[in-house]
Amino acid sequence: MYLRRITTLLFTLIFTSFLHAAAVTEFLPKNHTYDTSIPTPHNIIGFGLGEKHVRYDQLLSYMTAVSNKSDRIVMTETGKTHQFRSQVLFTISSPKNLANLDRILEKRKNVSNQSKNDPLVIWLGYSVHGDELSGANASMAVLYHLAASTDKQVKQWLDDTVIVIEPSINPDGMDRFVNWVTDHRGSTPNADPNHIEHHQGWRRGRTNHFGFDLNRDWLLLSQVETRNRMAYFHQYQPHVVGDFHEMGADKSYFFQPGVPSRTNPLTPKNAIELTHLLASYHAKALDKKNRLYYSEENFDDFYYGKGSTYPDINGAVGVLFEQATSRGMQIDSVNGLVTLEYGIQNQVLTSFSTIQGAWENREQFKKHQTTFYKNAEKLAKKEKFSGYLVTESNDNYRLTQLLQKLKLHQINAYQLKDDFRFEGKIFKKADTYYVPLAQPKYRTIKALFEQPTTFKDNTFYDVSGWTLPLAMNIEFHEVGRTWGLKLRDNAWKNTKPNQISVPENAYAYAFEWHHFLAPKLLNQLMANNIVAKVATKPFTSQVAGINQAFNAGTIVVLASNQEAQQWQKILINIAAQNNISLSAIYSGLTSKGIDLGSGSFHLIAPINVLLIGGKGVSESETGEVKFYLDDTLNIPVSVIEKERLGKVNLNKYSHILMVDGNYDSLSANTVLNLEIWLNNGGVLFGQKKAAKWLSEKDILKTQFVHKGQIDQLFDTSSLTYADKSDLAARKRIAGAIFNTKIDLTHPLAFGYQNNELPVFRNNNLIMNPIEYPFVNVSTYSDNSLLSGYTDKNLVNRLAQSASLIAHNAGKGRVIATTDNLAFRGYWHGTAKLLSNTLFFGKAFSAKVGN
Repeated sequence: MYLRRITTLLFTLIFTSFLHAAAVTEFLPKNHTYDTSIPTPHNIIGFGLGEKHVRYDQLLSYMTAVSNKSDRIVMTETGKTHQFRSQVLFTISSPKNLANLDRILEKRKNVSNQSKNDPLVIWLGYSVHGDELSGANASMAVLYHLAASTDKQVKQWLDDTVIVIEPSINPDGMDRFVNWVTDHRGSTPNADPNHIEHHQGWRRGRTNHFGFDLNRDWLLLSQVETRNRMAYFHQYQPHVVGDFHEMGADKSYFFQPGVPSRTNPLTPKNAIELTHLLASYHAKALDKKNRLYYSEENFDDFYYGKGSTYPDINGAVGVLFEQATSRGMQIDSVNGLVTLEYGIQNQVLTSFSTIQGAWENREQFKKHQTTFYKNAEKLAKKEKFSGYLVTESNDNYRLTQLLQKLKLHQINAYQLKDDFRFEGKIFKKADTYYVPLAQPKYRTIKALFEQPTTFKDNTFYDVSGWTLPLAMNIEFHEVGRTWGLKLRDNAWKNTKPNQISVPENAYAYAFEWHHFLAPKLLNQLMANNIVAKVATKPFTSQVAGINQAFNAGTIVVLASNQEAQQWQKILINIAAQNNISLSAIYSGLTSKGIDLGSGSFHLIAPINVLLIGGKGVSESETGEVKFYLDDTLNIPVSVIEKERLGKVNLNKYSHILMVDGNYDSLSANTVLNLEIWLNNGGVLFGQKKAAKWLSEKDILKTQFVHKGQIDQLFDTSSLTYADKSDLAARKRIAGAIFNTKIDLTHPLAFGYQNNELPVFRNNNLIMNPIEYPFVNVSTYSDNSLLSGYTDKNLVNRLAQSASLIAHNAGKGRVIATTDNLAFRGYWHGTAKLLSNTLFFGKAFSAKVGN
């Protein structure tokens, strides 16, 4: 204890200069002179770098002021965040280059033909995680130096490069964190790691407004912040990308390359070599200041949804930087005192080493990018297939969403000109598209569509499977031959749908549930006091003089049930807004199946949703569910922390949703109230560990495979200590895609057309099926692994286990899954099970026991 106090005192003395020397020049190279007309941070925000945490508005205010004063900077607003904060880029170069910026960017549309005189493009992105703010603070010093330095070296950089700074990739999360730290820091610095300043609430600054990790969204494009950036990223086509983060306080400083065996094989070898080249510059810069650092450990380059990996399949070299966090102003660590200022200094050092290394080797980076795109077509020709066929005939929304994501990635998809016969099936031209491999974004296409299941290294920092069409439940095929495949000349682009006239005097109106936005339409109707029913059996009615078949799950709005004024106009307008076709029916007598007055049409009751959140509950899964229901479907969701649950009148709510988390802290009285509410008619949904908790409380009438049974699947008799980490990786399902069989006749499956449904799981919880009929809604297939890594022992054990279970509980229903239904906002295929739980949770009856 005494030695620790001495050590802390020594580091306090060492870092005293950092605690008080907040002038921007203290973070910059020595012996530079600066243009005094360019303001410093202190001039604009009233305090120096690292003196306290800067809010996003202050950051933006300073950088805008510098941009207004400097002829070396152009500021661009790329869009707005969920909370309407401006997202901005600052382009820094010589006045001559900026005067020709439009021409430079126009030329970069064809980067396979670069000349020696074309500038190198460097993109520096800071603090995608809003509670890792050494990067955002460092961006002010970097901008000031590039704008104000009169040094010859800086002028050479700007003559030969275009540097893009994204000062805060996550403005909403940044301000959430800054407010926390500001609220909880004292007047006197406190480095105690246990102090509340270093321990955020349940909603951390790491994520965006909806709780999404934006550093997983580059490939998936589910969040507005990512989509806003993407067009500019591809417009600039950077050669080098710096991605600045923070990690645990007891670490030092990391820069890539990462673990060599965990690099995605789609990444060109030359990109890895250039990463090593840049690493020598980072090491030199940090050595000069006697800083601790490391590389080739912990972090990998496998999942392409991150800011440091997405560039690797887009002709650039992405580099991840990780600074030991102070998670506040300062914190004690095993390496001594870590201060915010110290972290800023390191991020500034590696920002400049990135620029220096890229500039000195600019011809190599240009050559890499040119070769990258020139080789794309050659690599495509070596494949055993020519492209992908994608088709979806029932839900234009999901198909359009897929096509929009491809377009944002600069991938062309072409609609069929004629129907196409392939593998014994006719693919209709109206809803089928072809994605050829032979295009500049060949590697991105492969990253989005391929389904790898075997890997060189079985340890993953993030997910191992993310296949886009599987996530969106869209049929796709590798196409080997293209004979007879006739395509439209122009690639797909989004167009406004044609509006179809619907009469206002029908006996009833119907719309199919297979539309992704059908739940949104239904909820909007009920919000307007329009009564709707669901068909629990199929039927056929005359529509415009022609027999039209309707599946179970069809929503029917009967004129005889309505009391709202002008309900027909409201219905027709809302359906048009959601691009959902309405069928006008003029008789209650159907041509086939149930008549419209049948009791097989169930009245849909209004819903009121409670989503349990709070400490111990997954912030990301809560955010995913809320994003799907609230943002996509416009269904209000009341998030209530579990510690407040016992004080809430549960009878107000029709549904309670529980995502992954630890619910053991719920009091016995709260659990009792939950069971009473359920038995009186509530619908309770549990996902992952929440489902297991419901099983342990005997609310869900099934058992889970326990850890010991999973351990027994693995023979450890001949393992050495060196095999320890590999064994842990084999027992883990970090994120993979599996096939399940779903009962299409069950109301929870309404809207699905295929009894095979891909699901995403990132846990090794295995739920045993219940030995009663009608309760196992979906089960895992034999050999179910579709994409990603899972040990064969776990794949075999998953076979025939339950994916989704639903049964009665008194007058209520309990529904549970081991899968993540709305994962990262792009799993449109299984998200529908959530809305089916809300609207059809009482449309079935399946008893367990007596």
